Amino acid sequence: MAKSFAQLAKNAEKQKSAISVPKEPVENPPLAIHTLGNQVLRQPAKRVSKVDNAIRELAKDMLVSMYSAKGIGLAAPQVGIHKQILVIDIDLENSTTPPLVLINPEIISTSSSLETYEEGCLSIPGVYLNVIRPSTIKISFRDEMGRPKKMNADGLISRCIQHEMDHLNGVLFVDRVTDESSLGKELSEHGFKKEDVHMPPTP
Repeated sequence: MAKSFAQLAKNAEKQKSAISVPKEPVENPPLAIHTLGNQVLRQPAKRVSKVDNAIRELAKDMLVSMYSAKGIGLAAPQVGIHKQILVIDIDLENSTTPPLVLINPEIISTSSSLETYEEGCLSIPGVYLNVIRPSTIKISFRDEMGRPKKMNADGLISRCIQHEMDHLNGVLFVDRVTDESSLGKELSEHGFKKEDVHMPPTP
């Protein structure tokens, strides 16, 4: 029995996140978040060939910058780094909930059911508009230790993953907005240009 408990403890320790940063804003975040109109946001990201300490440090810097901007998700292209890395945390109020680090994420399947929900983006501050997306997804990815993982996601976490994965392909949520009049109004009110909105690439 003692052996099995020891094994359980060892396994739990192995599965613990290697990324841990305070969820409080800092005065000078390590990474600047680029905004709509900057072409750096339109460049596709490249797969990470090796998950090492440099990748883990990047994920930490991304989290600090995300928390400082009071966001729940951030993709590496938003900070000018074209690697397939996402950080997500939809439980900002709970300091014990670990963030999600997704490296080389891929969507394996999506539900046929769709949901409309309001989205915002740290790269388009102040703009909030409805976007239609699949309600549930299944993804594969590598975690911050390079371990291959799969997960099913629904609700807010599903939407957040899809939103951030779009960034890896140079797509922003405003590209998916179907209400043209609301889109133009919101962008104009917050100092953005509608001509910077692109149609998303077709699969």
